[in-house]
Amino acid sequence: MKFDSFILFLFLSIVLAYFFPELSTYKDGALLESITTVGVSLIFFFYGLKLSIKDIKSGLSNWKLHALVQGVTFLLFPVLILIFHPFIETESQKHLWISFFFLAALPSTVSSSVVMVSIARGNLPAAIFNASISGLIGVIVTPFWMSLFLDFQTENVFGDIYWGLIKEILIPVILGLLLQRYLGAWVIRHSKKLGQFDKTIILFIVYDSFAHSFVTGVFTQISSFYLFFIFVGTVLLFMTVYYITFYLSKYVFKFDEKDQITALFCGSKKSLTHGSVFSKFLFVNNPNAGLYFLPLMIFHALQIFIVTIIAQSYHNKGEPKN
Repeated sequence: MKFDSFILFLFLSIVLAYFFPELSTYKDGALLESITTVGVSLIFFFYGLKLSIKDIKSGLSNWKLHALVQGVTFLLFPVLILIFHPFIETESQKHLWISFFFLAALPSTVSSSVVMVSIARGNLPAAIFNASISGLIGVIVTPFWMSLFLDFQTENVFGDIYWGLIKEILIPVILGLLLQRYLGAWVIRHSKKLGQFDKTIILFIVYDSFAHSFVTGVFTQISSFYLFFIFVGTVLLFMTVYYITFYLSKYVFKFDEKDQITALFCGSKKSLTHGSVFSKFLFVNNPNAGLYFLPLMIFHALQIFIVTIIAQSYHNKGEPKN
């Protein structure tokens, strides 16, 4: 099992934001905003180029599996966090709750879900379908969930959020699909380099969010216990969703093992890429943006570590005995 160096770079970007936040305020933030806007559009343009319509079509028939995965992603996760909303009493608790709710409202990952399902010998076409469709559903559902608890002040701001996501995500994806016959082979040949490009843009967005939070002094108001609580809460959220999904897929829907694997790995994961992009619109000029990122970053590291181990165990179980 390899160490994911991207996790290390995520934390290094926070350190950089702490000691050198000037890039986020250079020319009133216009330079970094331009870099991330173009970068995000390119990420999803390349994503459209890589989408396999054939694989998506082949996975369409298994509607029960798709319903479970998307239900877990966009309903079970948020409901588990909504349970705690009535207990909010202080401003600090409100920010903590919103950071977890933001995590819960996000779509599933794309590439890592498919890779893990492949390693574990799960239903790969269904994994490709769910991972692909989740991000597109998230463009609509995630802002809706967050609008219930974030003060956007005017309806126009909410409309701007949707237009921003359509402009930077949906339009580039559609454009990529239209040009797939011409550039699809090129993007597959350079997929490793493009993956590094994706991660670099995410690092810029994470840096920008934390730099603003450090400049405004948000993190001076939280304790080490607060950070410990975020870590414990993230672990408990992941394990709760994982075991509920396991129970539903095995005992309620009675899926075979391949579909169980796909439900577990696609339903229990959250996308750092989409979280980074959505935060640009949902938390614009919000001094707490860095604070809202913390559970997502911890969850990202946790899901890679735990799911990699589980995927390898499924893989080894399927190996022929000597």
